[in-house]
Amino acid sequence: MTAAFEGTLDICERHAERLRWAMSTLGDKFPLSPPDLGGLSDIDLAVVDQFIMRFSKLQDAMGAKLLPDVLELTKEPGEFPAFIDKVNRLEKIGAIPSAFQWLQLREMRNQFSHEYPDDPDIQASLLNKAFRLASALLDTLEHIKAFSAPYLADARRR
Repeated sequence: MTAAFEGTLDICERHAERLRWAMSTLGDKFPLSPPDLGGLSDIDLAVVDQFIMRFSKLQDAMGAKLLPDVLELTKEPGEFPAFIDKVNRLEKIGAIPSAFQWLQLREMRNQFSHEYPDDPDIQASLLNKAFRLASALLDTLEHIKAFSAPYLADARRR
């Protein structure tokens, strides 16, 4: 379990590192207005794409692998058939700061799957919201790492 958990953490860290880079590269451009979108260079647009992709991949890797792995690592009793049950339990044990916030991060990732090429108002709004939420996503990863550290150390001693 330890190796699998650490492997998932490594994947999440790679996405997080690239997300941080995209955020720092784009930082002076936010908040974006609809006209700002039209003025972005091709390089800026590529970094926006990188930001969207890494936000989505990090959130997905955390939701699909890391969060269930935390429950397994901590040996939480019970069955959690619904995702909401998992995040509520993770919040209760202190593994994530907020189940509600996690659901917002998940919804943001889902919103990225919809294209709005002809609506710069929606595009700007989504990007601005995601840029604000990206810090929460990164903070949640750090929170999970800190929460899991004693469990990992204990598992290594066995």
